[in-house]
Amino acid sequence: MSSAVRTQVAVAPQANEDIRRLDPATKNAVGDFVRRLRADRSNRALRLVPLREAGANGRLYLATLDGSRMGLFLETEENRFNLLAVRVGATARDELARLTVEINAVSGGVELVDQSEVSANVVALPVRPEPDAGGHEEAPAASADGADGSVPSPRSLSVPLFARYPDSELVGLGVIASLLPTLRRVTDGRQLEALLSHNLPGLTRDVLLALHDGMEPDAVREHITSKWQAEEAVDPHDWARAARRPVSQVSTEDAAVLDALGDTFDAWRLFLHPEQQRLATASFKGSAKVTGGPGTGKTVVALHRVRHLVAQLPPGRTRPVLLTTYNTNLASDLKDRLHRLGGDELLSRVDIKSVDQLAREVVEQQPTAVLGTPLGDEEALNLWHTVCTEAGVFDYDAEFLDSEFKHVILAQGCGNDRLYFRAERKGRGKLQREERRQVWQLVEMYRAHLAQPPRRTTYALIADEAARIEERRMAKSAEQARYKAEHGGLDLIHREAGSGMWLKPRYQHVIVDEAQDLSASHWRMLRAMVAPGPNDIFLVGDAHQRIYSHQVVLGRFGISTPGRASRRLTLNYRTTREILGSAHGLVHGEAFDDLDDGADTLDGYRSVLTGLAPQYWRAPDWQTEMRAVSTLLKERHDRYGTPYAAMAVSVPDKAAVTQLAYTLASAPFFIPAAEIGRDGPRDTDTVRIGTMHRFKGLEFQRVFLAGVSEGLVPHQRIEAFRLANPARYRQEQQRARSLLFVAATRARDELVVTWNGKASRFLPEDADRQAGRAAELLAGDGPPSGSAAA
Repeated sequence: MSSAVRTQVAVAPQANEDIRRLDPATKNAVGDFVRRLRADRSNRALRLVPLREAGANGRLYLATLDGSRMGLFLETEENRFNLLAVRVGATARDELARLTVEINAVSGGVELVDQSEVSANVVALPVRPEPDAGGHEEAPAASADGADGSVPSPRSLSVPLFARYPDSELVGLGVIASLLPTLRRVTDGRQLEALLSHNLPGLTRDVLLALHDGMEPDAVREHITSKWQAEEAVDPHDWARAARRPVSQVSTEDAAVLDALGDTFDAWRLFLHPEQQRLATASFKGSAKVTGGPGTGKTVVALHRVRHLVAQLPPGRTRPVLLTTYNTNLASDLKDRLHRLGGDELLSRVDIKSVDQLAREVVEQQPTAVLGTPLGDEEALNLWHTVCTEAGVFDYDAEFLDSEFKHVILAQGCGNDRLYFRAERKGRGKLQREERRQVWQLVEMYRAHLAQPPRRTTYALIADEAARIEERRMAKSAEQARYKAEHGGLDLIHREAGSGMWLKPRYQHVIVDEAQDLSASHWRMLRAMVAPGPNDIFLVGDAHQRIYSHQVVLGRFGISTPGRASRRLTLNYRTTREILGSAHGLVHGEAFDDLDDGADTLDGYRSVLTGLAPQYWRAPDWQTEMRAVSTLLKERHDRYGTPYAAMAVSVPDKAAVTQLAYTLASAPFFIPAAEIGRDGPRDTDTVRIGTMHRFKGLEFQRVFLAGVSEGLVPHQRIEAFRLANPARYRQEQQRARSLLFVAATRARDELVVTWNGKASRFLPEDADRQAGRAAELLAGDGPPSGSAAA
């Protein structure tokens, strides 16, 4: 009896998309076949029929998975297969047999296209008549060539959408070559939409959408093609190499492939964009930084980076890898997602904490530590008000003093007034020496209040103390390393009260998510927790989403990410192009940093998802606006079946949260609602309500931005700084834009924006013209034509 022949099976991205759309029974049939193929390729019960050769080292097979369910497999090496496509039904065999399979000239990945189906569906669509100046569609000409005596209409002589790009340029950008004949017949947006509705290769889809949206070829090459470019020259005949490239498979691990065929499949667990894959697995000489707009997969890259670094560790029970972010809710989410990615074994080697929790633990480990109770943000501001009142000083508001304390005094380690007098305050306006002296006196009073029984503190002070502790620890570690080097490897144990282990840095690798919202004290602490060296710190973030005033220059803390150690992601995987375009306009024209001393932009930021255009509604007052929002929420639940938990409403302040929750719960709506707290939304079927700060890190099917009125977004209080402190005015206005941008980009399928009175200055100029009237909605006239939820 012959022994079983073990086989490796990978799933191609396009096959993965096929599987995602299948019914559970077909998914099980695919999974069962892959298991049997993996267990024993020589099993005669596996009906693998050779279809045709694919170059010198590739062969295509048709496989009967179960009944009318069939798959197309590519074998490139002995006992190594790639599942390329799955079809179901009486025509499944014919559909698979006619697929064109080729190696992409740019990415080097194995790609396929059904030319017959694509061509037939695209050509079957008539060219859409274009509207004239009055908005009416022109009737088609009687004859395109004027044979009936009429003059041909220019619009009847339709020009292909991509006529200006030669074949060589399109292929060089990454378009699959076999699609070109059909592409030359696409003359309008509807035909392009039909073409893209097919399961096309990702790079081809991305390039065509970008060109159609007006992106120039050079920009496409920079922002798209370069991200997919194979690391070595592509041989169009080397199928074995093509099949092994990450771009050709969602996973190289059989167990992961089999898991992916179940009903609980999470695409991010297995499939990474080529650029994401490179970043997750690259080796850097030091620190690395990944920036990118919302939904570009920065967190996914960070999670896969953690898995990659853990895989390089020697066996052990320690946790030498730290994964941290700026709040406990996001840290909990990271832990859950990392568990789904690698299970208990992966979690056992990783410390996952919010940066403030980490700082508190560092301080509490000190024998003489007396922390006190941390104040919340509002409590801290109230204490500043108290200090100013007692001192009789009203030249500075509480927000300014709190920011000055965190971002200048603590950030630069100003332990006395002399150091504060010399501290840099770039971008914060000017303070004369006497003004700084006055601020310092207020700071001393503030500290004195905190020290009074019952002792209180702030998260900023805890982070500052933790940074000092870790800096001292790192200095001792460096001293020990020098001593060992000078004395032939002898430890410095006799000079320390504890063991030599205590002098080692806490971690070998630190990964930071949402890096834009960490303070200078946080960065000082993290820098001191890991020794400078290869792959020490890996951070992801986006200054466009900074919702706190924690702007830092990482280079000043010994975190350098030059050249290729600093990358930017531009492809959005969550939000539709329509929502993304509207959200992009919220921050357009503002200058943002790159989390260091450089500038960052959203150039090339795009999505391949399409959906509804954002809706706008205006109301005469807040009460009417709240009732209009309630009506729209109930309509989407009752009429379109959207679960309440899949919808969320962002409002400007906490008072509005309470008011809206009351309106939703009242007659005639009776809509269950829950506030988004510090720990995020609860797992109940309620509409989520929260301030824009609370929306960070979340996503919902439908998002409503309520109260986006002038005077509320941005708040009218910033007008006091327009002339008195222009630097602070710009800072506050940019922060308000970023908050609105964050809230808007939480939407996957639909974004609805409402306001009362005058619309916010941040909204499009024509928003008021586009807006429906809330009063008409409440009167039963319904939403304007074409704006109903899908």
